[in-house]
Amino acid sequence: MEPKYKRVLLKLSGEALAQGSDGRAIYNFDLLNEICAKIRDCVNLGVQVALVVGAGNIWRGKQGTDFQRVRADHMGMLATAINALALQDTLEHLGIDARVMSAIEMETFTETYIRDKAVSHLNHGKVVIFACGIGSPYFSTDTAAVLRAKEIDADIVLLAK
Repeated sequence: MEPKYKRVLLKLSGEALAQGSDGRAIYNFDLLNEICAKIRDCVNLGVQVALVVGAGNIWRGKQGTDFQRVRADHMGMLATAINALALQDTLEHLGIDARVMSAIEMETFTETYIRDKAVSHLNHGKVVIFACGIGSPYFSTDTAAVLRAKEIDADIVLLAK
C-alpha cells in the first residue's frame, strides 16, 4: 500500500500523553506505547515522521503562579524536552530509531536543531522529535509545529490534542 503522505509532522499535546491517567501521573504509559506503536506502523509503511510535543502534562504555563512570563515559558520549553525524551525512549523500545532535536542547546542529551540534519534523519528513516518549541518565549508549540513542518517540507501537519 502506497502511503498518502511521504512526510508528516505530528503535533502531540503534552496533555494527550497523560490522558486517561489517574490525574496525578505525568504519563499514561499504555497510551504512550499505543501512540508510539502507531508511529512505528507509519514508519514501517515508509512514511517519514517528525513530532513536536507540548508539555501541558508537566507544566501548565504560569496558571496559579507568580512566575514572570518569560521564565514560565522557559520552564515549559524544558518540559517539552522531557516529553521528547520519553517519546524517544518509547519509540526505541519498539525498534524505531529516533532523534530529539532541540531549539535550545542541550547537547548532552539532545541534538541542536539544524534543518538539514533533521531532513537527513528523516531521509534515513529516523523519527525526529522537536523539543523546546522555537526556542523563544510567547510562542506555543502549535506555532513550532507549523514552522518546523514548513522548514522540513512536510506534506501535512496533524494535531493530536
